[in-house]
Amino acid sequence: MVTLKNSFSGLMCAIGCMISGFLHSQALIKVKNILDFPRNEVVAIPVARLKTFLNGHGEQDLRIKDSRGNFQTIQWIDYDADGKNDELLFQVDIPATSSAIFTITADGKNPVPESRLTTYSRLVPERADDYAWENDKVAFRVYGPKGQKEALAGVKGSTLSSGVDIWLKRTDQPVINKWYKGYLTDPMYYHKDTRGEGYDPYPVGDSRGTGGSGIWKDGKLQVSRNFITSRTIAEGPLRTVFELTYAPWSDFSVKETKRISLDLGSHFSRFESNVRAEKPVPHYTAGISLHKNEGEAKLNDKSGYYLHWEKIDAAFIGEGIVIAPETVEKSMVLRSEIPDQSNLLVIMKPGQQFVYYAGFAWQKGSPVQTIEDWELLLQKQALIIAHPLQVTVK
Repeated sequence: MVTLKNSFSGLMCAIGCMISGFLHSQALIKVKNILDFPRNEVVAIPVARLKTFLNGHGEQDLRIKDSRGNFQTIQWIDYDADGKNDELLFQVDIPATSSAIFTITADGKNPVPESRLTTYSRLVPERADDYAWENDKVAFRVYGPKGQKEALAGVKGSTLSSGVDIWLKRTDQPVINKWYKGYLTDPMYYHKDTRGEGYDPYPVGDSRGTGGSGIWKDGKLQVSRNFITSRTIAEGPLRTVFELTYAPWSDFSVKETKRISLDLGSHFSRFESNVRAEKPVPHYTAGISLHKNEGEAKLNDKSGYYLHWEKIDAAFIGEGIVIAPETVEKSMVLRSEIPDQSNLLVIMKPGQQFVYYAGFAWQKGSPVQTIEDWELLLQKQALIIAHPLQVTVK
C-alpha cells in the first residue's frame, strides 16, 4: 500500500532531481583579456573544472555557445593516453582589455561545427621518418631515425640533424600530405614554389634551424642526433601535440623527451623539453640558424624574445624564440665560418624542464612585411605568455 507520505517524498525527490539536472545542464565560461590588443587564441579547460557539468551529462553531448548563440568548434585531448580526456579546447576572439562569456550546454542533437582550418601532425615514414606538423599559418619538421641511419651510411639526400626545419606556406590549408606525396615522384616537389602554396627553401644542416635545442659548455654547443621515437598525442581543428625522444647525448648522457604543440592561428610552436642526465647540465639552449650571417639578429633578455630577419630567395623571413625572461641566463649571437655553426643562442638557467616558443613568418605568406612587424609580433607573444587569458568556469 502506497501512503500519502511516501508519495509526497517520491514527488519531492523527482522534483529535486529535475532541478538539479536543470542547474547542471548549463555552465558559464568567462574569458578575460587584460592586454591592450585583441587576442585570437585557443583556450584549454581542464576536465576537472567541468566535473559538475559532466556529472549529469556525457562529453559527447557537451557544446559551447558564444554570446550570440553560435556553437563553437571544440576539441578534446587525452594527453596521457589513458582513455580519459584531460582538456577541452575551444577558440576565442577577445578584444583588447575585454571579456567574453560562453555557455556550456548539453545539446547532443546539434553537431559540433566543423572547421575549414585545422592543425595536423604525423610521422612520415615515406620520407626517412621525418615528423612534420602544421596549422593554418606555418609548418615545421624534424628528422628521425631512418634519416640518421641513412646519413651515417652516406646515403645522398639524408639528414643527420636535431635542428628544426620550417616550411614556408602561403595557404591556410594543410600541405604536409600533399607535399610528401609529390616528393615520392619528384624529390624537389616541395623545394619549388610552383603551385602558389609555398615551399621549403630553408637549409638546416647541423644548425639549430628554428627552435632546435642543445647544451652550452665551455664556449661550445653540444647537440643530439635525430629523434629515435615519436608519439602523436593529438591532431585536430585546434591543436596538435606530439612527443619525441632522443638517445642519450652530450658529455652529460642526457635523456631528453620533447613535447611539442601548435595551436590553430599561431606562428609559434610550444617546445617543452624534459631532461634527465647522469650529472648536472650547466646550460640548456634553444637556437636559431643564422645561415650565412647575412641577416639581422636582435636579443631581448628583459622581455624574453629573440629574432632573426633574413632574406631567402626573393623574400624575407622572420624567425624567433620567445621564453619567460626569468628562465634565461643570457643570450648570444654566435657567428662562425664553419657551415651550419652560426646560431643565435638563448642560454637557459639549469633545470630539468625547459619551455619556450619558436616560430616564424614569411613575407609572402603573412601580413608580416618588415622586421618591425616581426618584432611587434614577438613582443605580443611575450606578453601573451606572461599574461594568459583569464578563464573562469561557473
